[in-house]
Amino acid sequence: MPTATKSCIFCDLIHGAAEVSVCYEDSLALAFMDIQPVNAGHVLVVPRRHFESLSDLPHDLALHLFEVAMKLEPVIRSVTKAEGTNMIVNSGAAAGQDVFHYHVHIIPRKAGDGFDVPLPWAESDMPNRMQLDACAARIIAGSQDCMRSRYVAQDVAAD
Repeated sequence: MPTATKSCIFCDLIHGAAEVSVCYEDSLALAFMDIQPVNAGHVLVVPRRHFESLSDLPHDLALHLFEVAMKLEPVIRSVTKAEGTNMIVNSGAAAGQDVFHYHVHIIPRKAGDGFDVPLPWAESDMPNRMQLDACAARIIAGSQDCMRSRYVAQDVAAD
C-alpha cells in the first residue's frame, strides 16, 4: 500500500512540480537522470505511485521496475560507452536510502572511475558453515511461512 508522505521530491517530479530529464515513462514507472550522478548517464527508475521502500512495494510493480531497468541498462551502457553497470537499491535509512520513494539506480561504470561498492566486504568475518546453514534454514522457514500466508490471504480473498 502506498505510504503517505508530507513532501517527496520524486512525487514532485512525477507530478510536474520541478524540472526532470525523463528517459523512459509508462503508466507505472518513470526513469530520469540523477541530478547528483555517480557518473554521466546515472538513471533512477521509480514507480509513479509513492512507496517508501522495497518492503512497501507490490510484487508485480517491483518486477515491472526491474524490467524497465533491464531494458534501459544496455542502452545506458551503449550511450555512455560504459564498461559495466551497477544496479543498486538502498531500502531503508540503515541501507543508505536518503530519498524515501523507492527507486533503482542504474549507474554506468568505467574502470578507475573512483566509485566503489566493495563486495565482498573486507571487514566482515567469515562465518563457519554451521552459522551459514542455520541462517539459510531460518530464511527457508520464513519464506515458507510468508508464502503460506500469502496463499491463504489469496484463498480468503477469492471466497
